[in-house]
Amino acid sequence: MRKIPMKLKVMALSLLSASALASTAMAGEITVFDWSGYDDAGFFEAYVEKHGEAPDFSFFADDEEGFNKLRAGFSADLAHPCLNTMPKFRAAGLIKPIDTSRISAWDKLLPALTQLSDFVDEDGTVWALPFDWGNTGMVYRTDKIDQAQATLQLFADPSMTGRVSLPDGVADAYALAALAIGITDWRAMTDEQFEQASDFLRLVHPNVRFYWSDQGQLDAAIKSGEVDIAWAWSATELALVGEEVPVTMVRDGSIGVASWACGYVHLKSGEGSDEAVYDYLNAISDVAAGKYIIEAWGYAHSNTEAYTAADQETVNAYGYGDVEGFLSESLFTVSVPQELDAKMVKEFERIKAGF
Repeated sequence: MRKIPMKLKVMALSLLSASALASTAMAGEITVFDWSGYDDAGFFEAYVEKHGEAPDFSFFADDEEGFNKLRAGFSADLAHPCLNTMPKFRAAGLIKPIDTSRISAWDKLLPALTQLSDFVDEDGTVWALPFDWGNTGMVYRTDKIDQAQATLQLFADPSMTGRVSLPDGVADAYALAALAIGITDWRAMTDEQFEQASDFLRLVHPNVRFYWSDQGQLDAAIKSGEVDIAWAWSATELALVGEEVPVTMVRDGSIGVASWACGYVHLKSGEGSDEAVYDYLNAISDVAAGKYIIEAWGYAHSNTEAYTAADQETVNAYGYGDVEGFLSESLFTVSVPQELDAKMVKEFERIKAGF
């Protein structure tokens, strides 16, 4: 049995302690522009031990907001974008390359992450330090759906009318559709495959209770029984199991699972020292940070040694017992060519409108 309730308590306590730490610090040596909650001191204990205080933090709600704020002139030393936004950061000239010789754990990081095309150029220039990653997959009520039924084709089954929720996001929706038609690398999707993926989403549309944009709304709908299956983040499973709701996420690569990944970039606008920046990057890439995020947050980490250091029951419950094998079967939501992205955006709006 997963020890989810205890992990949720640990996460809550750690967030409280991080807030207390941040309130007592007059000013950190660097500023980190991040997602809310990532000021959790469990991620960067080594930095605090060396510098005596946490960095300063400022937060964004999503990748686009963060990118636009930085492009408008907001200054920080580090930011934490995810894969599909990385090309924008590079094209806008906002970031510096990462000097991997200054990252102590670089050789211990998962090659499946360090070699992602959005993080590294063909010439080997590294633009981001991979930190956290996780899954988007099929989450379903185990008291209403048998395991044998739990395939991606169930989303389009007429028996599921009004019982489905999909994300109101183009990338997540087309990740599901691509996997449903057998594609695990959507960058090379042909016109024919794009039409097949779009047709799958059209079949799903009549079954959709609502397209979710807020995880809390989705979690509440699954808990109440309004929705029985959803294409959702792993955080939904974590939250609902913690509330003793009978749900699980499908993590079988042969059925279909998508993965997201985010990393830290070194911003040109920062005024902090490079030494402090790399102290922070070393702290968050350390095995201790990896162990913590797996056990307390339920997210995966870039350091390979974190999976042996973390509680093995937890590691296996999340499907990370063979992490490299797991990643090899996953569809990473890397950025797609601009033309394909535009087609996805246009077609998804048509599908949601019933066309």
